[in-house]
Amino acid sequence: MRQVAAIAILISVLSSAYAAEIETRDFAARTELRPIQTLTLTDEQFLKGDNNGKPTTLVGQLRIAQGAGRLPVVVLQHGSGGFAPNIEYWSRELNAIGISTFALDGLSGRDLTEVNSNQALLGRLNFILDIYRALDVLAVHPRVDPQRIALMGFSRGGQATLYASLKRFHQMWNKSGVDLAAYLPFYPDCMTTFVGDTDVADRPIRIFGGTLDDYNPISACKSYVERLKASGHDVELTEYPNASHAFDNPLGAQPAAISPTYESVRNCRILEGPGGVLVNVATKQPFTYKDACVAHGPHLGHDPAATEAATRAVKTFLKATFKLD
Repeated sequence: MRQVAAIAILISVLSSAYAAEIETRDFAARTELRPIQTLTLTDEQFLKGDNNGKPTTLVGQLRIAQGAGRLPVVVLQHGSGGFAPNIEYWSRELNAIGISTFALDGLSGRDLTEVNSNQALLGRLNFILDIYRALDVLAVHPRVDPQRIALMGFSRGGQATLYASLKRFHQMWNKSGVDLAAYLPFYPDCMTTFVGDTDVADRPIRIFGGTLDDYNPISACKSYVERLKASGHDVELTEYPNASHAFDNPLGAQPAAISPTYESVRNCRILEGPGGVLVNVATKQPFTYKDACVAHGPHLGHDPAATEAATRAVKTFLKATFKLD
């Protein structure tokens, strides 16, 4: 009996030690809330380079990973629903491998909680400017390696991540001196064609999405990827056959559930016209969210298998990009 008891105690001790390791390796060594000075603009203002927008102060959560010196950082940009659980998930996963994260809150400082049900409340391109302004903060932070900053975003934030790569937008709006090391958009909206949208930064672009996504169809992103590849850019798209929109949200519905009030432009084709006006290709008129092509009721839900696969892929890619052991 004594031998059995000793074994039980040993197992308990080892289990406790293992649990402690699992619970602490993804802790940030330090967390800071940093103000970001930006503007709230219409899409037309952004596209024209018109900086006469509303001065806005946002907040970013900087989680400094365990480690010494200047560390690599991934900027995380949420989607139309604000800080969803996937932001926490990715922050912990990346912190666990020695990568700091800077998660931007693009809504609270604008007195918004979500724009899924009314996308017209905020111009789609504001998040790109916010990201560039966040680079102003990171460029001078003593614990950040400005040569190792990547961008990762989700849905509306994925669209911002994808098109933040445009050289034209960098020239107009990015004054930080930082060149992002990589762009990782998750299930972005690819329904808009912008002027010069194949002239992107000479850095890797890695897109992740689900075949079942009826919020931001992956088919439109495939077309854009082909145009980028034809222009000689390093871009890859990874498609998960059973995944819906927001598949990496660990608290999402299983199976994916319909969101009746959410607005989607999945049936629209939008083109940047003269003067920065976004035009509905079907009507030849300026696009609005009252257009007939705007649909409602996309499905959102968690896919554990796709999340696990995407997590492995992102970690492998970032370790190589940042030259981590």
